[in-house]
Amino acid sequence: MQTTINTPIAFDGVGLHSGKPARLVIHPAPAGHGVVFRRVDCAFGTSDIPALWDRVNQSPLCTRIENEHGVTLSTVEHIMAALMGCGVHNALVSVDGPEVPILDGSSVAFVRGILSAGFRRLDRPVRAIKVLKTVEVRRGEAWARLTPQDSLSIDFEIDFEDAAIGVQRKTLNMANGSFVRELSTSRTFCRKSDVDTMRANGLALGGTLDNAVVVDGADILSPGGLRHADEAVRHKMLDALGDLALAGAPIMGRYEGRRAGHALTNDLLRALFAMPGAVEWVECDEAAAARLPGAGVHWGEVPQVA
Repeated sequence: MQTTINTPIAFDGVGLHSGKPARLVIHPAPAGHGVVFRRVDCAFGTSDIPALWDRVNQSPLCTRIENEHGVTLSTVEHIMAALMGCGVHNALVSVDGPEVPILDGSSVAFVRGILSAGFRRLDRPVRAIKVLKTVEVRRGEAWARLTPQDSLSIDFEIDFEDAAIGVQRKTLNMANGSFVRELSTSRTFCRKSDVDTMRANGLALGGTLDNAVVVDGADILSPGGLRHADEAVRHKMLDALGDLALAGAPIMGRYEGRRAGHALTNDLLRALFAMPGAVEWVECDEAAAARLPGAGVHWGEVPQVA
């Protein structure tokens, strides 16, 4: 069955790029509502932005969505990954500014909040998007692909010249609580040279060594080092799940990404829905629902981090 959360839960932090304080509140929502963001600092009637692939205004640094009134919200990928990874299908997410708070750069705070609020089962079956045909998109050496499969898996590879990252590859079946166990604590990462460039251009003003893994060649500059030896590729998988969640329902298919980012995953969804006969919307029976991300997730699966 579809789910929402039991009670509202609030998160306070700063926007990654603006550095300004931001509050986000996840509210329960009825069956069939989906995930909708609401900019509470904007005029009533212009403030709602559905969390959907065709609302993405592509940005190189994050996932930004926009409605027909020109109202935007940036960095939605980490909260979207947490909602999908915890199996929450319906929520109204209010934010009092143009950016979702970055928190510690991962999804784990959102996961903890969602689990503490608890789940409410709703009287409507879960609908999923079954991939029927292979679809692939490319940008230079980067590519992303979806192929048919009866559950969602993510296979990701990255290749950075910095020795602290290098080449990393990981594959996970996203069924049940694997997102929470394996990916939710992995933080966004960046190179020190990129941070310097962004700040010179008025970006990443809210970025600190406490909410991102910053690397400089072979060195990890963030206190405490890495949470996982392959934290970088795990975070790219976290981002991919959040971006795939903008399909509007759980996807049944195999996602493969090589040097892919937010824009390329959005390109992939656009290509998927544009290809005749590439998808089928299905109502999940109990067995199919058990293979979806977040099915049966519980507190014991949340990793402990400093």
